[in-house]
Amino acid sequence: MNNRLVPMLIGLMAILYIFIVPSEPLTIKVTFKLIPMVLIILYALQRLPARPAPALRLVVIGLFFCMLGDGFIAVSFVSGLGAFLVGHLFYLTGFLKMSQMTKFRLAAIIPMGLYSLIIGSQLIASLSEAENDALVIPVIAYMLVISVMALSAILTGNKRAIAGSILFVISDSILSWNMFVSDIVYSDVFIMATYYSAQFLIAKSLASIGELAEDTAAIPEPIAKKTF
Repeated sequence: MNNRLVPMLIGLMAILYIFIVPSEPLTIKVTFKLIPMVLIILYALQRLPARPAPALRLVVIGLFFCMLGDGFIAVSFVSGLGAFLVGHLFYLTGFLKMSQMTKFRLAAIIPMGLYSLIIGSQLIASLSEAENDALVIPVIAYMLVISVMALSAILTGNKRAIAGSILFVISDSILSWNMFVSDIVYSDVFIMATYYSAQFLIAKSLASIGELAEDTAAIPEPIAKKTF
């Protein structure tokens, strides 16, 4: 499959899952949910250079664990959360290996921190009110990791990676708010549309961000981290 066909298939299958596939039976629903992610991983592999840097491989592994999370979360929220958590750890490790820190990019920690604090405090309050204290620690850990993941993407300076990571944060925020705080109209559409877009953009970033990975790997660490 060529580079144009795969994105078209991703979009088609995403639309099919979001708007057409019924909720039951669960097996069919989960199968169609995973198809766009399988295609996104295939697309990511197509975007890799002939000899991909380790950082790029980490991002692809992150995509794989997120796909596992898609399946697990249908039967167990905690298992799905754990798989996504591992996926984000791979993402942030890969992005950090390709980061080029500047004061402007580091300043993103302020809005990211404020956003996480506002959303997180409301989620924790809602979980406590519902006497669902067992989820408080997992939710806090997940929010911390996904926030750092988004910051690590910002530090790469790659627009697609940044947009993808931010959309991922938005998608998970809608999901968690809808589950634990209050219902959001058309939440399923918003969650999956932003989620698939996020994963596609992260996959698409691998071609351009791969140049940074190669440059970073080719020079000594002190120089690689220097701000230009």
